[in-house]
Amino acid sequence: MLDAKTIYDFSADRIDGTPARLEEYRGQVVLIVNTASKCGFTHQYDGLQKLYAQYRERGLVILGFPANNFMNQEPGANTEIAEFCRLNYGVSFPMFAKLSVRGRNIHPLFAWLTSKKANPEFAGKITWNFNKFLISREGKVIGRFGSRTDPEDPQLVEAIEQALDQR
Repeated sequence: MLDAKTIYDFSADRIDGTPARLEEYRGQVVLIVNTASKCGFTHQYDGLQKLYAQYRERGLVILGFPANNFMNQEPGANTEIAEFCRLNYGVSFPMFAKLSVRGRNIHPLFAWLTSKKANPEFAGKITWNFNKFLISREGKVIGRFGSRTDPEDPQLVEAIEQALDQR
């Protein structure tokens, strides 16, 4: 799948277990985030939800991908994760089933996102929870932000607004 050209070439299971093709998000600006419920950055769910509420009418969608790759910080089952996100942060953006974002069991989407061949400008292993990949309306990676970049950070917000203004 490293020959894929856009995120639209990938599928993943939603947090309720139903399959989804990322093709569903064609034409939208997408922010892909690997998440965890027991992390020092978990509070970022709040900022992600605020971004989603503020910009979804303009075409932003946030896709949360829980992963347990870092110090067992996402140990729960998908139903527990969904309930945690809804009850504690009011998450209404799409959440997906727990997957791996690095290592030998890496999900193909994250292998592509971090691949030097597919995305040389934004390549490199995910080093912790809450990495953010900004995807254009055409399905290509146009920005990458680390765990320490808060969802409401001016640089991230500016990049989202620029992507939303591209038609």
